[in-house]
Amino acid sequence: MTSLPDLDTIVFDVLGTMVDEPDGIRRGIRTALPNTDGEEVERLLKVWSEHVEGRQREIVAGGVPYVNGAGLDLEAAAHVAAAAGIDDDEAVLDLANAALRPDPWPDSVRALERIASRYSVVGLSNASGAALTRISAHAGLRWHRALTAEDARSYKPHPDVYRLAVANAGCAPERLLMVAAHAWDLRGARELGLRTAYVERPGGDPPVETDSFDLTARSLDELAIQLNAV
Repeated sequence: MTSLPDLDTIVFDVLGTMVDEPDGIRRGIRTALPNTDGEEVERLLKVWSEHVEGRQREIVAGGVPYVNGAGLDLEAAAHVAAAAGIDDDEAVLDLANAALRPDPWPDSVRALERIASRYSVVGLSNASGAALTRISAHAGLRWHRALTAEDARSYKPHPDVYRLAVANAGCAPERLLMVAAHAWDLRGARELGLRTAYVERPGGDPPVETDSFDLTARSLDELAIQLNAV
């Protein structure tokens, strides 16, 4: 039984928590480079993720102009293409679009529907608005509201992104539960007063000893049980 009886809204990170973002990009790399072995695919995936994460950190710090998630994916695809020796604008665009087609984790759709039967459910993503719509449609994720960091012109963990969820809910931050597979995301939400739930996912960012989140679950199904969503 949940120890958080006064929750109104469950806020979900999307990329990595609800969908397997890295595997969608892997598939795009394999399509662009069909003869590439697994080790090279992982190297190119690292080129992509390091570029996007680095650019997001710069934008959050305020040192560079804002670029939305779709723009960062296109930049990352160009870096991957250059690293792989691809010189074809159409191929770069196709590779960038692979980020729009990640599959959901096996429990995501089922558990989201269960939780949505009891609480308001909101997607809160670093993806651009258009990308979040396409990602959710591809994965079959049905939100009561989908919010994007694009509206805050920044990225999580900037507090303005979590403020979008609080403003949308129209209630005190402690009545919202932020769900993510990334401890850094939950730390940002906690700083603004949201409750927090860590869900284990492959490739996520697990908590460290100094972290203290309200709930921890091995899967989204387990979280649904903790929230009494049946």
